[in-house]
Amino acid sequence: MQAQPGAQSAGTAERAACKETPARAMPAYEQIKRYVIRRISEGDWKPGGLIPSEAELVKEFGVARMTVSRALRELTAERVLARVQGSGTFVAPQRYESTVLEIRNIADEIAARGHRHSARVLTLEPSGDPQALEALGLSSGPAFHSCIVHSEEGEPIQYEDRYVNPKVFREYLQQDFTVETPNHYMVRLAPIQRAEFRIYAQKPDAYVRRHLSMEIGEPCLQLWRRTWVGDDVATSVQLWHPASRFHLAGKV
Repeated sequence: MQAQPGAQSAGTAERAACKETPARAMPAYEQIKRYVIRRISEGDWKPGGLIPSEAELVKEFGVARMTVSRALRELTAERVLARVQGSGTFVAPQRYESTVLEIRNIADEIAARGHRHSARVLTLEPSGDPQALEALGLSSGPAFHSCIVHSEEGEPIQYEDRYVNPKVFREYLQQDFTVETPNHYMVRLAPIQRAEFRIYAQKPDAYVRRHLSMEIGEPCLQLWRRTWVGDDVATSVQLWHPASRFHLAGKV
């Protein structure tokens, strides 16, 4: 599984958390984080390699040094980067990657446990989000955007924030995702050829936390995934799971 780079390639993009109100401009430090992750995911910066200095990034982005410092500090805490005193900042070894993660439908997983799945659709609309368009490899918008809370026996266990390529799934916005999950719908129409993953341990923002009925400070397991159908990026999705109610497992 990946961490936010790999998938982040043509835009790992992804943390554009859904809002019920118009999205605000992304903070400069977050833009720098996404830039760093994208350069790593696209192979420009290799694991173990030295990245540009804070001074170089300050000059490139035209921001205060403290802004760059915050971005690098957070990426270091997320284990995307490793900082060595007196030597600089390096791309961390890829620690969370695996080719054995099976793409499963959350409804099927819940049913396999003998439990009832339900879904609540928060957002289903066109989106011109530039990060999402980049992740999908689109030169212009809109992309399709959905935010869905999946529950098991009435308890929320997954917040799904998904962007979809309209060239691949033209009728995505016409679907009823309380009846069929996006994963099931897309695999039914066009089987996935390949995928990229990244996994993080993160604290969700207040919006995600509220929809997952989590306590303040409770961590999430965050999975970022991008999938291809043919030569097209089909979807870019972030999945947030309360760590106390969910785990990932697999076998080789």
